[in-house]
Amino acid sequence: MTNRLAQAKSLYLRKHAENPIDWWPWCDEALATAKAENKPIFLSIGYSSCHWCTVMEGEAFSNAAIADYMNTNFLPIKVDREERPDIDSIYMQALQMMSGQGGWPLNTFLSPEDLVPFYAGTYFPVDPRYGRPGFLQVLQALRRYYDTEKEDLRQRKAVILDSLLTSAVLQNSDPQEVQEHELLGKGWETSTGIITSNQYGNSFPMMPYAELALRGTRFNLPSRYDGKQTCTQRGLDLALGGIYDHVGGGFHRYTVDPTWTVPHFEKMLYDNGQIVEYLANLWSAGIQEPAFARVIAGTVQWLQREMIAPEGYFYAAQDADSFISAEAAEPEEGAFYVWSYSELEQLLTPEELTQLQQEFTVSSQGNFEGLNVLQRRNVGQLSAELETALAKLFTARYGDAPESLKTFPPARNNQEAKTHNWPGRIPSVTDTKMIVAWNSLMISGLARASGVFQEPLYLELAAQAANFILEHQFVDGRFHRLNYQGEATVLAQSEDYAFFIKALLDIQACSPENKQWLEKAITIQEEFDEFLWSVELGGYFNTSSDASQDLIIRERSYADNATPSANGVAIANLVRLSLLTDNLHYLDLAEQGLKAFRSIMSSAPQACPSLFTALDWYRNSTLIRSKIEQIKSLIPQYLPVAAFSIVSNLPEGSIALVCQGLKCLAPATSIEQMFQQVQQSQNRG
Repeated sequence: MTNRLAQAKSLYLRKHAENPIDWWPWCDEALATAKAENKPIFLSIGYSSCHWCTVMEGEAFSNAAIADYMNTNFLPIKVDREERPDIDSIYMQALQMMSGQGGWPLNTFLSPEDLVPFYAGTYFPVDPRYGRPGFLQVLQALRRYYDTEKEDLRQRKAVILDSLLTSAVLQNSDPQEVQEHELLGKGWETSTGIITSNQYGNSFPMMPYAELALRGTRFNLPSRYDGKQTCTQRGLDLALGGIYDHVGGGFHRYTVDPTWTVPHFEKMLYDNGQIVEYLANLWSAGIQEPAFARVIAGTVQWLQREMIAPEGYFYAAQDADSFISAEAAEPEEGAFYVWSYSELEQLLTPEELTQLQQEFTVSSQGNFEGLNVLQRRNVGQLSAELETALAKLFTARYGDAPESLKTFPPARNNQEAKTHNWPGRIPSVTDTKMIVAWNSLMISGLARASGVFQEPLYLELAAQAANFILEHQFVDGRFHRLNYQGEATVLAQSEDYAFFIKALLDIQACSPENKQWLEKAITIQEEFDEFLWSVELGGYFNTSSDASQDLIIRERSYADNATPSANGVAIANLVRLSLLTDNLHYLDLAEQGLKAFRSIMSSAPQACPSLFTALDWYRNSTLIRSKIEQIKSLIPQYLPVAAFSIVSNLPEGSIALVCQGLKCLAPATSIEQMFQQVQQSQNRG
């Protein structure tokens, strides 16, 4: 017997379709029913590749006693945070207010008449353990509280709602006594410090912070940190660590240790896009470690083999867990990726195994529950013999050699994973939905890598995905966020607009002779401004004016998490558009946006590195007008606040015109002078 979620397009929602809980999707009917029946709403938010979401689905949400109590006393609603990041953002903020921490699954309890939360948590076990109460006891206590403590409930909700509203308005209390260059320095110092060291706990890529730290290496800033060394080390941690899949390519989401060894094994598209862009930027900045080029190439191969739909867009994610065999009741974390020592002995010659142990963290004891996650010990190029050994492991995993396996079909759910006749191991489930924001991050990474390494394939894949979005994500003249097997759905949110406009500008920067990308970016920016710009406050709301009626507040995202903040990227886009179009309206909006968030930049620089990246663009933007030959020589260089424009009507005797914001330097009459002006302009802040 299935519930309402059986008809959902979302893989995450369908995973709960056979729960005995009478789940509703987030919709007007569900909200009206809860209000009419005076049932508090149990809102549970997660995503398809979330490990603890999967655990709770198999435990508490499959428990008959819990389901019976839940269905009688609450109205349960399931939300895929990848479909509705606006809903997730509001209630995640509430969870952090109540508990001081966040995470998924996000389980919160809402009052039905106003949708204000009054209690929230993450994973709840069936029985009390891990210092957490049993879920049925939590439900019973909360229903009793809702029925008998009305005044306390009213006061509690009022405090939470007031905090949410205050956070959403973000009154600018900064007197602006701090000069912009000092504020930029504060941001760079903070981000560099955040990624400098991690002595304890998990290790996350934190790409928005690394990106800002790398930008700061252009300047001779007084700092406690060696910015270049810090940024290089972050690149090495990513390229050498167990967070990268050294056999099949692609990056996992994070590692559960400070040594970058054992990953949480899901692979998210958004991480891979940002990491590819960062490593390409490191290379262009002169840090040309061979491992960087290797993992970029390997990630592109993984994309081509496992993550690109026939239509050209990129799938969203791959699960951490997979089945050991078709008979297994539950999937196991990392099973697709790890190796027992006995397997390695069987698959490799003694000489190959010896080489593998010299270059990777391989032992008979293992480094993950008696098994081995491959982590490189040394920088540099891997030997041909070692690459051959890794290819043997690839063949054992996938059932075919890497040079002959061009495509590997996705397992779209657990049933497909268990019943398909896989020639190697059973793979993790792939969430095949298309998310505009995440595709855009991958497009940007591929475009930048193409420009740096002069690799046409990377640009071809980027353009292919961008064209799919341009051709399929507009319905009735409006931009849409998701695509499920050819059907566009859910109006685009601020991150979709911002990241896709950036992606189009990044393709334009890589191929400046093709003006269509800029033209498309301008058109989409017009829609973005019309429906999401806040005239009163400045900056962009998360959701459009006609798609936020079911939200208790309209937020303007400024904080960076695993992905950049929408407003940080959007403001940087506005500066780039002003350079490329000579339209100062874009610059006016960028200035208003930076003023809107200046107080948070001053008081909490650790929250918003992408806003500092936008401020870098605003203060140091550079437009280089020249012929295609000179522009092409500049594309592979690290010029993080430069835009290119191909022109033919340069002043007589000159080869380029370098403009700094609203002024231009003397026409450059030689390549040497052009390079000198460009470098000076990039470093003038």
